[in-house]
Amino acid sequence: MEHTIKKKEGFQGQKLIVIPKQVLNSKCVRNKMINTLYITDIGYYPRARFHYMERPHGAEQHILIYCNDGKGRVFIRNKEYKMEADDFIIIPDGMPHSYTADEDDPWSIYWIHFKGAVSGKITTDIEKKNGLHGFIRFKERSIELFNEMYTQLEKGYSNDSLMCVNMCLWHFFSTFLFNDKYDISGKLSNKDSIDLAIDFLSKHTHRILSLEEIACEVNLSPSHFSYLFKKKTGFSPMEYFNHLKVQKACQYLLFTKLRVKEISQEVGIEDQYYFSRMFTKVMGLSPNEYREKRIK
Repeated sequence: MEHTIKKKEGFQGQKLIVIPKQVLNSKCVRNKMINTLYITDIGYYPRARFHYMERPHGAEQHILIYCNDGKGRVFIRNKEYKMEADDFIIIPDGMPHSYTADEDDPWSIYWIHFKGAVSGKITTDIEKKNGLHGFIRFKERSIELFNEMYTQLEKGYSNDSLMCVNMCLWHFFSTFLFNDKYDISGKLSNKDSIDLAIDFLSKHTHRILSLEEIACEVNLSPSHFSYLFKKKTGFSPMEYFNHLKVQKACQYLLFTKLRVKEISQEVGIEDQYYFSRMFTKVMGLSPNEYREKRIK
């Protein structure tokens, strides 16, 4: 009977950087720009045959593992998660876990250990949206950002390098939290009803639209649409629409010589005084004050 040799590291083509604790303490923990979120370890294991790791008491850092190819299994508090291509898993700090590559089709994984004041919040938000075990459809930007961070760390631990890498880390995590935003194809099939509604609003800032018209556009009842819209955006549909109108008005104020009355009409509001009040409420300045302040 063949004896399987399990190993934690040592795979052909692997990449691995462990940032020294002294560097972390002196250049990350004490740096107010990046101490909220920073990398402690980062690596890539291609076709990691017999890869195995067990941490009965968890790790000191949060861990994200992204499976780019092959298969593996992750056990968190005795619950098994099967990993395949484009799956990822987030492991909170201090949580007992183990993981292993599939013997027949071993995984290739990108992984990051991270800490910081908001690291727990990011871990929780990812878990709330996907569960600990998630799937990303559009991986190109995630991998590109990972490689940018790794390449920068290969150059050493200067203040500039660490700042660049750990500010980039925010963007990297956004690709897991908001993966649907990274579809470069532009196909509508990847958008939900609220995304479609926002597209519709963006294209019709020159019009007056009722809640019923907007909801009808995405085949939802006004009440259910309003609930879903506010849950996703934090604003009511009409408040959001007004923000888009004001955003468009700002562009007219800065890049054209149109009068306020004309701009009001361009964003679908006949009453310029109502428009001015709405603009002031959103921007904290009247349209004329905004124009004068921005062009100086």
